[in-house]
Amino acid sequence: MTFEPVDLNLTDPTTGYLHFVLYTEARLGIASSSLNAELDIEASQTVTPHFQEWLSRLERCEPNAMHCTLVEPTKIPSLFHPCVTEDQNSPAAISGSGCTCRRAFYDPQFGLPVVGEHFKHVGTGDTDQWSYKTYAPLELRPDDIFSSFITGRGLFWARTDKGDLSILPQKHALGYNIGYSGGGPHALAAYLTQIARNNGGTTPAGTPYEDAHPAIVAWTQSSAADRGTNELSLSDLQAMLES
Repeated sequence: MTFEPVDLNLTDPTTGYLHFVLYTEARLGIASSSLNAELDIEASQTVTPHFQEWLSRLERCEPNAMHCTLVEPTKIPSLFHPCVTEDQNSPAAISGSGCTCRRAFYDPQFGLPVVGEHFKHVGTGDTDQWSYKTYAPLELRPDDIFSSFITGRGLFWARTDKGDLSILPQKHALGYNIGYSGGGPHALAAYLTQIARNNGGTTPAGTPYEDAHPAIVAWTQSSAADRGTNELSLSDLQAMLES
């Protein structure tokens, strides 16, 4: 139902109470910046086939409160400005045909908000590129079974038994990384260890570092893990547990 102020009677002087009403339409899913990890996907990371697969399923939508949490407060108005390719008089236009607009999307499979940031510069060394911000899910969907782990260009994905591609579940303040000895590779190894132990079943993000299997830690910290695109199946991970 569309909100109309006349429908609401916020105060009643005969009762002495104040009634506060929060109105929202959270049909696009729920995420929290205090729980879900925020992902910044740079333009250079968008060239991988797995990112393009994920991008192709996103749907344009009107910005909502969750999109606003992915944008600096002073930049929120840009979510509502058209791209210069749609309106040459857009407030997002710079130097004629340049552009700094933002677009709101959502992932229809996982319900997560996505914001695309356009940077188009006309002049010496013309630039026309998009970067993206979103939240990682805290776990796969209840009926999903993890099939494989994929990494490339610093992005981490999970493929389900249905063939769907998801950003790898990740919790706020437990960022993933590979190719060196540090917290990021250890956090990733801990989560992959728990997935393998759960036979690919429901595995919430946030597995403690100390639960990481040494063989999986050795792989996430290796230079081989950071070379090109890598994919490990569920059986590959389970074999590491036996090593």
